[in-house]
Amino acid sequence: MNWDLFHRSLRARPFWFVTASGVVLMACPAGAQQAAEAPRVEAPQSQPDLQNRDLSTAATDAPASKAADQIGFAADNINYDSDTDIVVAEGNVAMNRDTVDMRADKVTWNRKTGEVVAEGDVAIKNPEGDTAYGDRIVLTDTLRDGVVENLLVVLDNGARLAAVKGTRFDNGNIELENAAYTPCPVADDSGCPKKPSWQVRAVRVIYDRGKNKVRYKGARIEMFGLPLIPLPGLSHPANQEAGSGLLVPEIRLDRSNGFEIAVPYYLRLASDRDLTVTPHIYTSAAPMLEGEFRALTDIGSFRINGYATYSSVVPLNATGPAVNGENEFRGYLESAGRFQFSPRWSLNYSGRIATDRTFMRRYDISRDDRLRSTFELERIGGQSYLSIAGWATQTLRAGDRQGQQPIALPIIDYRQRFADPLLGGQVELQLNTLAIGRTAGQDTQRAFAGAQWNLRGLTGMGQEVTLTALVRGDIYHSDGNLLTAIPGYRGKSGWEGRGIAAMAADMRWPFIGEFAGGTQTLTPRVQIVATPPLKNLDIPNEDSRAFDLEDSNLFAINRFSGYDRFEDGARITYGLEWNYSRPGFNVSSVIGQSYRLSNKPSLFPDGTGLTDRTSDIVGRTTVAYKDFLRLTHRFRLDKDNLAIRRNEFDATIGSRSTYAVLGYSRLNRDILLLGEDLQDREEARVGGRVGFAKNWSIFGSAIIDLTSKNDDPLSVADGFDPIRHRLGVAYDDECLSIALTWRRDYIDTGDAKRGNSFSFRIAFRNLGF
Repeated sequence: MNWDLFHRSLRARPFWFVTASGVVLMACPAGAQQAAEAPRVEAPQSQPDLQNRDLSTAATDAPASKAADQIGFAADNINYDSDTDIVVAEGNVAMNRDTVDMRADKVTWNRKTGEVVAEGDVAIKNPEGDTAYGDRIVLTDTLRDGVVENLLVVLDNGARLAAVKGTRFDNGNIELENAAYTPCPVADDSGCPKKPSWQVRAVRVIYDRGKNKVRYKGARIEMFGLPLIPLPGLSHPANQEAGSGLLVPEIRLDRSNGFEIAVPYYLRLASDRDLTVTPHIYTSAAPMLEGEFRALTDIGSFRINGYATYSSVVPLNATGPAVNGENEFRGYLESAGRFQFSPRWSLNYSGRIATDRTFMRRYDISRDDRLRSTFELERIGGQSYLSIAGWATQTLRAGDRQGQQPIALPIIDYRQRFADPLLGGQVELQLNTLAIGRTAGQDTQRAFAGAQWNLRGLTGMGQEVTLTALVRGDIYHSDGNLLTAIPGYRGKSGWEGRGIAAMAADMRWPFIGEFAGGTQTLTPRVQIVATPPLKNLDIPNEDSRAFDLEDSNLFAINRFSGYDRFEDGARITYGLEWNYSRPGFNVSSVIGQSYRLSNKPSLFPDGTGLTDRTSDIVGRTTVAYKDFLRLTHRFRLDKDNLAIRRNEFDATIGSRSTYAVLGYSRLNRDILLLGEDLQDREEARVGGRVGFAKNWSIFGSAIIDLTSKNDDPLSVADGFDPIRHRLGVAYDDECLSIALTWRRDYIDTGDAKRGNSFSFRIAFRNLGF
């Protein structure tokens, strides 16, 4: 090769070329002529190939260029034809320019036209981490513009884009012919090639750089290699942000509404807010419109979701095919949000309201029987807490009067803690006020101030002793008391006051030792509580109803759940805690009972476990084995005959893919007062999932009411009444989720009819359109 001629040629047309040895040989001068559009060539194959290429990534051995207009270059052989002004590099060719790296078996550069042709195992990597592979790539000397044959692009997030042919134009637009896109793996766990779970195939894909938009022509979704879903007009943003467009439809079939199809449309309003509008079309009901608005602000976020339709309403207790409701507006509205004004101040709220009691169930939005709306303003300090809250409830239950539902506004609770300077304990001051109103029921206002002192310490023998002293002063006002059905909840009308004082001593004595290859802890526990007599029945009871003795409140100073009732008299509570643990296995159990030292009649109704001086026996046992098994059993035994008054069993067994969830509850409280909030009940629950054939599973669940007339005379159950069940089959992998579900309801509630319903759900993960 004539190196003098080569160097004269370099001087005649200035450029720089940086070799692996450090010799600067090439750079494009400012204002260099842009390459003409590369000629189109026939695609070497008719289908895009998403499989891995047998290549390393585009990391190169070429030295990094020191300026934006320099190219780093390395190759086994370099040849230059001075007559044609063509440079040919062969053998492990590596090039980089402006953080774009390329490798190939052969690179031919025509200095006159600026065309660069890379051939044989070509790979190009951009600064964002995306790598493009091709058999033959025709570029300009910027390494950015040109034509690629048999293109494969592996994005930084793992998604893949392949095309038989790709062209990049001078304005930055890109056009792909016969293209495919998938975010799914194309190899199995053994590294063998496999078809992706789904892919988008298109005749042509166009990237509009000015609009930052990707448009598809002739697009369709293929699942497991089968063309299933056409996507006319598919487009999406070219970046990771969400873009406006149609989402995956939802399909259902049920007895109440017939066949249903819902087609959501997602509208991107701004980077911090969006709107989803979903029309629901039914064959046996009027159409329904659903909308959800979400927004993110500088101090928090909120969302608003609503449903609206104009359809018939069947009265709640009406049954039979002859009952026809009248058409009227029906809907449901909910909203929730949280705002953080400062590190200490925050506000959260949630609101729910429906036009009628059966709308939620008929359209399978929710099976809640009450809709609760709340708000709470909080300030959390180092040793203080302030809450200003309120709530209201809408009942959806048959037989409940809406006018009897309470509206609590406001609820103010303030607490301040500080260390006891004398005895070394901790003192907590509390101020609380509550106002409850009803449109057709009893109204109650309450305020109290209290202080509680706690001192915890260890004796020389290892006993843990906790001393507690509490004082509180209450003031109440109520009216409309006769509108409350249960006399024990009414209290006296007008103003009432009450003073409370209590003292408690609690001693736990843990014994720890080795057992069966693990460690066990046996902890006897004794508690003494003394409280002077209180005029509880003169005070309205709003928040201490439906009491039941259980292991969680056995050692509480006040075993009522709220503030309106406080257990008086003196009592001793005793129990035993046991824990055994070894690697991967743990068993914990507690059992206990209490005895009242006074013979004053009890506030607690018959059947609650605390009616007599000696309480029932309560306990809980929990068994856990790694992540495979968790079993919890709670019980209450009658003190006189050891009859089981409460029996609860919950178990989760299995792995993430195959598991069973079992539950059983029986309340045999033997309560004769039918107005009590909690009646006797027996119920069984079962659910589970069985994985098979990798990624496939069968799932199901059922709830069965076992309550008999002996348990609850008002119950309509006959001892074995299914409430609802579901059964389905699902497919789940890294980028696709499919589920077909059959559900059957066994109870009519107004126009929410019993019967079968079927739903089909499909979710394409990482599909951004």
